[in-house]
Amino acid sequence: TMLVGAGGNAGNQASVRVIRGLAIGTVHDGNARTFLGKELIMGISLSCLLAVAGFIRATVFNVPLLETTAITSSLFMIVFMSVAIGATLPLAMKFVGIDPAHSSTTIQVIMDILGVTITVISCRVVLGSQFEPLDAALNSTLVACVDG
Repeated sequence: TMLVGAGGNAGNQASVRVIRGLAIGTVHDGNARTFLGKELIMGISLSCLLAVAGFIRATVFNVPLLETTAITSSLFMIVFMSVAIGATLPLAMKFVGIDPAHSSTTIQVIMDILGVTITVISCRVVLGSQFEPLDAALNSTLVACVDG
């Protein structure tokens, strides 16, 4: 819940910043790329800060190192992707003629699904798996994503 919630909140905040910028005119076609660059830097900064905080929290509660690594890396990836998608989604919606205000709720749903997926894959990579059907399914999914 913490991982997915952090992603939804971070993405929603990024989305609201872009929506507000579009509404008051501070974000427009001429500066959208620069604005997105700043949001991505903010996403990296926020991801690092939350990953360090998550690592410290897990260490304080004596969580084993591999589990701490799996959760911390998941948190980093979820928050970064959430900010990146949250900042991009309103602009993409505007481009295709959809009201950018809808991106606030959309990012929540996207990050719920993506957050769980990232956590499962991250934990599988870091911790491994003893469940052979899961290994086969994840490997075939990853190969399909890479191949195209």
